[in-house]
Amino acid sequence: MQSAEPPYEWRLTSKANQTQEEMNKEEASKYRGRSKSLASAKHWVNNQNSPGKLAVGQRPRAFSNQCKEYLFKVLVVGELGTGKTSFIKRYVHQFFSSHYRATIGVDFALKVINWSENCLVRVQLWDIAGQERFGQMTRVYYKEAAGAFVVFDVSRPQTFEAVIKWKQDLDAKVSCPDGTTIPCLLLANKCDEEKAGSLSEETFLNTFCEENGFIGWFYTSPKDNVNIEEASRALLKRIISKKKALDNSMSIGESGLYEGRSALTLTDKFNEGKSLRKNSNCC
Repeated sequence: MQSAEPPYEWRLTSKANQTQEEMNKEEASKYRGRSKSLASAKHWVNNQNSPGKLAVGQRPRAFSNQCKEYLFKVLVVGELGTGKTSFIKRYVHQFFSSHYRATIGVDFALKVINWSENCLVRVQLWDIAGQERFGQMTRVYYKEAAGAFVVFDVSRPQTFEAVIKWKQDLDAKVSCPDGTTIPCLLLANKCDEEKAGSLSEETFLNTFCEENGFIGWFYTSPKDNVNIEEASRALLKRIISKKKALDNSMSIGESGLYEGRSALTLTDKFNEGKSLRKNSNCC
C-alpha cells in the first residue's frame, strides 16, 4: 500500500536541506528535458510566473502590501559556441560543465532575486540559439523583452564581428514603450582563455560600446565564475531604472503591462499576480 504524500511543510524542509550538488542535478535534469517548441515555451513561462512558486531550496518569503515584485524577460543572444548556456547555468544554478549540446531554438531559466528588503525581482532568461539570427522566429522570441545580453567569445574574433548584427536585430525587433532601444550589455565571455587581438584592450571595448548603443561591457567566465553576478546586476539595475522612469512619464494600463513590444511587469501586491498573468500574452 502506497504511503500518503508527506505534509507540504515537510517536503519544503526536505528541499531546503538538499545539498547544492543534489539541487544542481535536479535542476540540470529539468533543464535538459524541456521541449523547445513555442507551445512549450508559453506553458513554461505561465507556470514560472506564479508568485507563490519556490525555487529549489528556497524558503517561503513573507510578502506585505508594500513589497514590490518585478518580472523581467531578458534575452541572451550571440553566435554559436560563445558560452550563453554556460553563463545562464552559472548565474541561475551556480553550476558549470564543459559538456553542453548546442541549444536548438530557445531554452529558458528563471532566477529569483531579493533585490532589496521590499523588492523581489524575477528574471526570465531566454537562451536564444546562435543560428536563430538567420531564422524567422527571433521576432517572436524577442517580444516583450526588457533587456538583453549580447555574448561573444574573446578567443574567437569572428564571434565579435557578429555582435553588431545581433544588436541591429534586437533594435529592429523589440523596443521600450517610449520607442527607445532595450538596454543591452556586452559580455566578453570566456575571459579565462587567451584574448585575441584588440579584444584584450579595454579602451577598444569602451569605445565600441559607446558607438553601438551598449550600456557597457564585462569580461566574464562561467568556468571561473568571473563577473557573472556583477554583469547581471548591472543590466538589471539599468532595466529597473528604466522601468521607474517610464512609470513616472506614462500611465500603465489596467493589466499592469505597458502597451508596446516591451513589457516590464510589476505587481504591487502578492495577490495581484493572477490578474496580471490573465491579461498578459507572452510570446
